[in-house]
Amino acid sequence: MSEFTDALTTKHVEMIGKQPIFFTATAAADGRINLSPKGYDSFRVLSPTRVAYLDLGGSGNETHAHLAADGRITIMFCDFDRPALILRIYGRGRPVLPQDDEWEALAAHFTILPGTRQIFVIDVESVQSSCGWGVPFMTLDRERDTLTKYHAQADPDAWMTKTKGRTKSIDGLPTRPTDRYFGPVN
Repeated sequence: MSEFTDALTTKHVEMIGKQPIFFTATAAADGRINLSPKGYDSFRVLSPTRVAYLDLGGSGNETHAHLAADGRITIMFCDFDRPALILRIYGRGRPVLPQDDEWEALAAHFTILPGTRQIFVIDVESVQSSCGWGVPFMTLDRERDTLTKYHAQADPDAWMTKTKGRTKSIDGLPTRPTDRYFGPVN
């Protein structure tokens, strides 16, 4: 049986803290739905009604484009252990980039990784928990370090040249260019 709340509870926060992976889904009118897995201990609960996650450069910047166009985002956690549980956070999100005024205060909540390009902040509108009886038992072996290794070895000037021209999503939505964070990694 599914249960809705207006904010994250202590039990929700505890469950989130144990998960090595989460999924984000965004969309804009008449476009594709973007669904992405996220790892690297990159999710933070800022309050019962606000969460954030660190975003690294990857194959595109669809979430940024969708949030700029529409703002809606769903985040899903699956408990792969006991108790079986699915947790969805429904909200409105926005990107905060390294050059934005809010960056320093938000970045203090994270270990900034090579390739970080933005932090997505989500205002929670509702939270749904439901059984996870269809989710298999799984254990984490280890994080993949390929993405962070790639970014750590990349030439910042080459990255800037490559990404400056990519100002559209795969559906043609505008997205503001986001430069990777090349500042100190904590």
